Amino acid sequence: MMENQMQMTADDQHRAETFGALEADPNGKKPNEAGAKLDAGKNRLGLVLCGFARALQEVGAVGTYGANKYTDNGWMEVPDGERRYTDAMLRHLMREATGEECDPDTGLHHAAHAAWNALARLDLALRKAPNAELTGRASAACEGPR
Repeated sequence: MMENQMQMTADDQHRAETFGALEADPNGKKPNEAGAKLDAGKNRLGLVLCGFARALQEVGAVGTYGANKYTDNGWMEVPDGERRYTDAMLRHLMREATGEECDPDTGLHHAAHAAWNALARLDLALRKAPNAELTGRASAACEGPR
């Protein structure tokens, strides 16, 4: 299995460096072999969606509260949103740090509010990035030394 993945020609190496990892079956199966699934190295969203199901339910409740209070997805149009959602996130983290578990206005966990604000600011940052795509790869702004 590992031998197949480690034997890479110079052309394969060049393609991988230029275009990203080549699609491969994590079990070493060839693309046309029965049972092959070329998903090695792909984003495994189930680790987030299933692994954090309870937390995401609470974050969803924060989003629902906000949509009912304001408008559906109105957060995308808030002027200077990244800064303002960063400030909101920090306010919730500070209240939690002082021992207040739940927001008195919503009854929801401060941690869920902080997570929602973190997602909002991340999404706004990704939207303004050049060639913003849902690739699952680090943006050029986040690439560090390898």
